[in-house]
Amino acid sequence: MSQRYVEILLGRLITDEELRRRFEREPDAVIDALIAEGLRLTPVERDALLRIDTSACDRFAERLDPRLVKARLRWPWS
Repeated sequence: MSQRYVEILLGRLITDEELRRRFEREPDAVIDALIAEGLRLTPVERDALLRIDTSACDRFAERLDPRLVKARLRWPWS
């Protein structure tokens, strides 16, 4: 997985509160859905993504310009 995908996933988790909440409840299901959309992950990469600290995403989102949240980031692999 490239650094670009990591950055995009973090951006989505920061700007998409619904995705972030779903990721907090069911990280495996969210990662599996991303894989179904075309994200290619090795087992090591998948494990690393499952360890994302969503509380840090919450703190960042609190300081984010609301216009960025409305823009919604697109997945580059879909």
